[in-house]
Amino acid sequence: MLRTLGGLGVLVALVWWVGAGPFLAGLRLIDGPALAAALGIGLVTTVCSAWRWALVADGLGVRLPLGTAVAHCYRAVFLNSTLPGGVLGDVHRAVRHGRDAGDVSRGIRAVVWERTAGQVVQLGIALVVLLALPSPVRPYLPAVVAVLVAVGVALVLLARVVPTSGASRWARGARTALADVRAGLLARRTWCGVVVASAVVVAGHLATFVVAARTAGADAPLHRLVPLTLLALLAMGLPANVGGFGPREGVAAWSFAAAGLTAAQGVAAAMVYGALVLVSSLPGAVVLLLGRRRSARSSATA
Repeated sequence: MLRTLGGLGVLVALVWWVGAGPFLAGLRLIDGPALAAALGIGLVTTVCSAWRWALVADGLGVRLPLGTAVAHCYRAVFLNSTLPGGVLGDVHRAVRHGRDAGDVSRGIRAVVWERTAGQVVQLGIALVVLLALPSPVRPYLPAVVAVLVAVGVALVLLARVVPTSGASRWARGARTALADVRAGLLARRTWCGVVVASAVVVAGHLATFVVAARTAGADAPLHRLVPLTLLALLAMGLPANVGGFGPREGVAAWSFAAAGLTAAQGVAAAMVYGALVLVSSLPGAVVLLLGRRRSARSSATA
């Protein structure tokens, strides 16, 4: 509830700052080519997300066919785009896959680790791009990199001192997490695919945001636009949102204004992006409806 209220609070503050006009102006400009691009890019990113999930699940010893993973990912994206919090779809696919596989705990961990891997790769790409191209946060990046390096070193050192025995909850949890990372993310047959799939997903999200910005009327060159869209994408990782809306629009408004564009352009671009993502997730609605029909038929014949 607090997360949803946080997202609503951001949206209310934005309406007070830029007015309601930018929230609707960009949506009126959405055309057929933008929708077609969103559907095509969405297909690529969904398949790559499903591939990453299948790789991690296989590494953890949980079978997950790619076709099943694609269907579940489409449904998850649709639920994430339509329900508060932006993560309920991932929770649903984690529990559903765990039940189908007969190991709910491992099914949930597979989703947690594949999502974590995606966020880490996105953060790495963002740091490289933001260091290379001008952006409002460029002066602060050396300090951010130093903090992240320190955190990484600390995690490596902690991994080296994980107890190999002990019955405490902490010891068991630490051993399980370390084993999951080694088998599901760092194994020779897994890590390269996870990185490639994650990089393609990030590129797809960036491309969709650029399409959204162009559709909303932002004509800045790509070397100025891409860093701003990356900042908005990073903000989407915050759980305080309503169907994905909230922090994304807030960061887009701030970053566009700080880069010499306008806050209204940032809000419009972010709103169009949200609409395009929703359209690209509509196959997930079909998956959801078909699943309910199968469940109804099974109940009727039982």
